[in-house]
Amino acid sequence: MRRSVGTLVGVALASVLVLPATPRTAPQVPVVVPPAQSQAAPPAADQPQQPFSEWLAALRQDAIARGITANTVEAVLANVEPLAVVVERDRTQAELTFTFDQYVKRRLTTTFVATGRKMALEHAALLRQITAKYGVGGTTLVAVWGMESNYGRFSGTWPTIAALVTLAYDPHRPSLFRNELFAALEMLDRQEVRLDTLKGSWAGAMGQPQFMPSSYLRYAVDFDGDSRRDIWTSTGDVFASIANFLKEHGWTEGLRWGREVRVDDGAATRLAGAIPLRVTGSCQAIRQMTESRPIGEWRTLGVTQLDGKPLPGRTLDASLVRVDARTFLVYGNYEALLGYNCAHAYALSVGLLADRLGGS
Repeated sequence: MRRSVGTLVGVALASVLVLPATPRTAPQVPVVVPPAQSQAAPPAADQPQQPFSEWLAALRQDAIARGITANTVEAVLANVEPLAVVVERDRTQAELTFTFDQYVKRRLTTTFVATGRKMALEHAALLRQITAKYGVGGTTLVAVWGMESNYGRFSGTWPTIAALVTLAYDPHRPSLFRNELFAALEMLDRQEVRLDTLKGSWAGAMGQPQFMPSSYLRYAVDFDGDSRRDIWTSTGDVFASIANFLKEHGWTEGLRWGREVRVDDGAATRLAGAIPLRVTGSCQAIRQMTESRPIGEWRTLGVTQLDGKPLPGRTLDASLVRVDARTFLVYGNYEALLGYNCAHAYALSVGLLADRLGGS
């Protein structure tokens, strides 16, 4: 049986937000990890792990079979060893929990928002060029940039290959990180980046946009025209890569992400059983959203703007999202943000930050 929006309104869907202990040095830059990526169990004790040397030898052969040159494989993996501290980080990433309001208060501080406004003004001309090409507003680009790397200040210092080797060898989530490791080797084989500059988070996310290697290969952009897709030091490439990612995930130019709304007791009663949750899809956050309905239908059911005024009379479809005691109507662009990080705390924070910076 599908859960109804009445259930959604009556139950906090994300009353506890899991924040990993990431390698970023700024405590304001947490990333919410979807539970599907953080709760896998290691293999049973009676299944001993393959010795690392044997595992690495097989990995080398697999990489070569995938088309990565033997020279690259040998040069990159010659002296690599697992990093115990990376496994420790992976195992302890759920130590801190916050409600959504706590998360927003800690994340979107006055100083953080003021810095975002300053950065948006500083890079206004560049952002206008990128918006003209990709259709993603400058404040959204700055908001994602801020959430991912504190406006480029903390993009990670961990050696990406060693981190990915560690997580691919570890039995916790080997398939995910094995594929990311092959993507990183492909980057090096293509000479997209030098090994000594291939650095990022303990989990392999790289550069100022915090792209995983597979995302880099698919979405990174050379905007400054120097024949390199440099998401580590080129601000143009950083913004354009974020914009390209969002565009490829369905971002619609000129459409806002959503808005916070009010659902009073009467509206909650009318909503009960009226509009079901989606319940399907690989992203848990999307499964926690209602099916899309025209704004006019939400208006008829009694959903209002936060100040009690009627919802705008636009012909948009929207879904309802409930996080703790707060409720939001979100549009298609919100789902593009979930493509970046499948967690309501993250996507809502990006949207709220973009609003505070002056728009979407």
